[in-house]
Amino acid sequence: MDTAITRVAVVGTGVIGASWTAYFLAHGLDVDATDPSPGAEARLFEAVAQHWPTLQRFGLAEGASMERLRFHATLEDAVRDADFVQENGPERLDFKIDLFRRMDVAAQPHAILASSSSGLAISGVQSGCAHPARVVLGHPFNPPHLIPLVEVIGGTATSPATIERTMAFYAAIGKRPIHVKREVKGHIANRLQAALWREAFHLVDQGVASVADIDAAIAHGPGLRWAVMGPFMNLHLSGGAGGIAHVLAHLGGPIEDWWKDLGAPTMTPELKQQVAEGVAAELGQRHTSELEAARDILLLNLIRAKAASGTLE
Repeated sequence: MDTAITRVAVVGTGVIGASWTAYFLAHGLDVDATDPSPGAEARLFEAVAQHWPTLQRFGLAEGASMERLRFHATLEDAVRDADFVQENGPERLDFKIDLFRRMDVAAQPHAILASSSSGLAISGVQSGCAHPARVVLGHPFNPPHLIPLVEVIGGTATSPATIERTMAFYAAIGKRPIHVKREVKGHIANRLQAALWREAFHLVDQGVASVADIDAAIAHGPGLRWAVMGPFMNLHLSGGAGGIAHVLAHLGGPIEDWWKDLGAPTMTPELKQQVAEGVAAELGQRHTSELEAARDILLLNLIRAKAASGTLE
């Protein structure tokens, strides 16, 4: 672990912030948290306690303890002693500009200020800071206490040193950071998801398949391979001895034809209702909490198996 980063501040302790908090604690860090919402402190401690058994199954770092969490009433108190700040506030540029300006004033000069924003460009977020070089985007994939991916993106004023330190810190605590080299809406993973969602909604809208069948097509088909390897490596394996060059030589044309036929649905009230009703039918008598618990166990086992394999890291 980056020895210079031993205390983390978590700003905003909703679903993402609470998950980050539990993860940081599990890796032996001190955490100072803050959130202005009524009842936020109680909800945070409850969420951390709920995540803790799963994190224990992963294996806790030496010194890891829920007792190392402190909640503060003010933003300034929370970030004052932090080496690294993970912000998880509302997705509003005006809000984040002011929030980061305040954190920039209150935090120690060496502290990195990272945002979990899923869609905003960090160049805009850092625009009100006197020291924008230390502001970076560190976008996790939900839930952060389980999923390793973190997308690291610098703004126009972010220093290369900040990118390097941020990447090193996330890697040291078990994350799989990737450096997104240019700011784009939705970053990388959410853009890829959005492409799949667009066609899924289109297929429902066109009456091609039910919501349940589309879910099954992914969960029991390509989704299994995608959980092991990414799209390009899977495509490479599909080519046998000839690899991806063989696949593209023979399927490049058909893939282009499929692209041209993909839909561009509109989120009409009717389509939203159709999808919601389809999800309700697929759920049946099962509760969302049951699915979440089952998903988390499977994710835990999958991540463990990938780590044990060595070749799939």
